[in-house]
Amino acid sequence: LPLTLQVKNKAPAEVQITAEQLLREAKERELELLPPPPQQKITDVEELNDYKLRKRKTFEDNIRKNRTVISNWIKYAQWEESLKEIQRARSIYERALDVDYRNVTLWLKYAEMEMKNRQVNHARNIWDRAITTLPRVNQFWYKYTYMEEMLGNVAGSRQVFERWMEWQPEEQAWHSYINFELRYKEVDRARSIYERYILFSVLVIVHPDVKNWIKYARFEEKHSYFAHARKVYERAVEFFGEEHMDEHLYVAFAKFEENQKEFERVRVIYKYALDRIPKQDAQNLFKNYTIFEKKFGDRRGIEDIIVSKRRFQYEEEVKANPHNYDAWFDYLRLVESDADADTVREVYERAIANVPPIQEKRHWKRYIYLWINYALYEELEAKDVERTRQVYQACIELLPHKKFTFAKMWLLYAQFEIRQKNLPLARRALGTSIGKCPKNKLFKGYIELELQLREFDRCRKLYEKFLEFAPENCTSWIKFAELETILGDIDRARAIYELAIGQPRLDMPEVLWKSYIDFEIEQEEYERTRNLYRRLLQRTQHVKVWISFAQFELSAGREERLQRCRQIYEEANKAMRSCEEKEERVMLLESWRSFEEEFGSDTTKERIDKLMPEKIKKRRKLQAEDGSDAGWEEYYDYIFPEDTANQPNLKLLAMAKLWKKQQQESEAAAMDPDKDIDESQT
Repeated sequence: LPLTLQVKNKAPAEVQITAEQLLREAKERELELLPPPPQQKITDVEELNDYKLRKRKTFEDNIRKNRTVISNWIKYAQWEESLKEIQRARSIYERALDVDYRNVTLWLKYAEMEMKNRQVNHARNIWDRAITTLPRVNQFWYKYTYMEEMLGNVAGSRQVFERWMEWQPEEQAWHSYINFELRYKEVDRARSIYERYILFSVLVIVHPDVKNWIKYARFEEKHSYFAHARKVYERAVEFFGEEHMDEHLYVAFAKFEENQKEFERVRVIYKYALDRIPKQDAQNLFKNYTIFEKKFGDRRGIEDIIVSKRRFQYEEEVKANPHNYDAWFDYLRLVESDADADTVREVYERAIANVPPIQEKRHWKRYIYLWINYALYEELEAKDVERTRQVYQACIELLPHKKFTFAKMWLLYAQFEIRQKNLPLARRALGTSIGKCPKNKLFKGYIELELQLREFDRCRKLYEKFLEFAPENCTSWIKFAELETILGDIDRARAIYELAIGQPRLDMPEVLWKSYIDFEIEQEEYERTRNLYRRLLQRTQHVKVWISFAQFELSAGREERLQRCRQIYEEANKAMRSCEEKEERVMLLESWRSFEEEFGSDTTKERIDKLMPEKIKKRRKLQAEDGSDAGWEEYYDYIFPEDTANQPNLKLLAMAKLWKKQQQESEAAAMDPDKDIDESQT
């Protein structure tokens, strides 16, 4: 009989182990227990040949499967090279070049193999083939010239450079040639290369840039050929003339003359340039001129005193009230114009440390511009991209987004990342802003960015999120529909308009309805447009809607357009009879009369003239806010002939006018008795 074990303590263990832990531990131990692969030891030639055969078969199979994968060819050739089978490796490289001769890496590996194995002539042959086949790959030329120079073949290296220059390469290639000649103290040759370089700049217009002339002049100055350097500067000034003046050329020319202690020439150069270069393009020139005058002119002591005095005043102001942000702005403007980058950063750090004590947006509106100016300074003046990013991120972390935020800060950060060609970070920043503190301006900025990138699917998703956040925003509905219209999805645009007009609350419903109507007119869906007008008139009886409806029927371009337009005016007139705003009814009738004067007959013109109201002056009693009598005021009222309820009043008014006329006649007779006698005799 089997022995049964009795468990005395049936209480659960203190440390519980799950099935998942058991499986994971078993898997880990399974990996640990795997035996290492056996080490193969080759003891004789037959085993070595067998090993080589198997490896070559593997490589050949890989190449046969996919000939275009150059890495397989390179691995194969390097393996043969490791076995000192140089001829085989050469054959493999040649086969690979037959497959893809445009692959730069393949040529480089091939040449490096020959150089490592001291096959110089083979390497020269490969470099010659490479620069002949792909002459625009600068790396081949650099490697070739470097190899010849390392071998001590200066003439050969110079010959390669000359072949390279015939292709009119980029600027760095010319400078490499010049530096090569200078390494061997060939100053005259370097000068001739510079002359050819400048000649290309002038005639062929390969590098028509100011900095090329400046480098040539500095080369002459470095080798103590001061007359030649001055001549180069003068040729550059003459070449660029007054139409293409560049401040950098004149600054370099002036500094050269300053080094030669020719102060009067320096002053003449600065004045000549400042008189001809626009002020907005000569900031650096003026700055250097100011520095020069401070060094060698009479203004040095005066300007130093003024700047020091102004700095002291600003320090006193910000000490008295650290939250006086206007004083900080003036102080920073002064420091940026005269101090170095470290001093400017220090003042900015002191300024942004004065956070407003109250978390209300109106107290932060001036403060936030300190951060904006700081970021712009780091990006535009200091050219420090990483520090600019840190400034933006620190500002965004500082803002209390649960209470308020500044959309401009998020948008500026996103635009900065776009300028750095870092689109994912820009999208992440805008997405974070919409998640933390959604605002209309943020949605609009994000949508505008995606529109510029032609990411229309992202625009649709953003519009959907935007309308979920602010469904009463009519402008967003209109822009969304316009986007779909531009993309050619008319049904989708119409559905968006239908959703929009169905919203219970809208900020500008009249603009939305007008946009929808204009959309249907543009699509020449006249029946849909009429239905829209009818639906709109069910919601409002505004006179402008009726007039717009009538003008639409007039412009529909069909034979019965006049009849339809007149019918709309009649419907509007009937609907407006019960309207309390008589000015709107008058506006409708005047529009109707203008229509009849242009398109109607004499009968219709006479009819509309009979419908026009009579304008009368009335008085009404005014009351003040406390209920007391505030006197009387006169106003104009309109009496319409169609209003039957007003007919008794009209009759009474006519009788009153007749009585007044009789009274005036009787008074005139009493004033002229001779006229009465003559009339009686007659």
